[in-house]
Amino acid sequence: MEEREKSERSYRFFRRIYDFSMSTLILGIGGLLFGAKYFKMDMVLNIDNDFRLIFGTLCLVYGGFRLFRAIKQDY
Repeated sequence: MEEREKSERSYRFFRRIYDFSMSTLILGIGGLLFGAKYFKMDMVLNIDNDFRLIFGTLCLVYGGFRLFRAIKQDY
């Protein structure tokens, strides 16, 4: 039984690290898409403004959900 608990603890630990890193990455992409005009990257991204805002919003919402789930530890 002890080995199973150790395995579950390590799974939860790595899952939490994974969730935090993925949420940070996704939130960063969303922030980059929203702030492309301010970071002078709108010419580099070369994406339609409406699509960039919609996709940035989706990234921020999904990244927030992943961050919430990582904090809540819902697994």
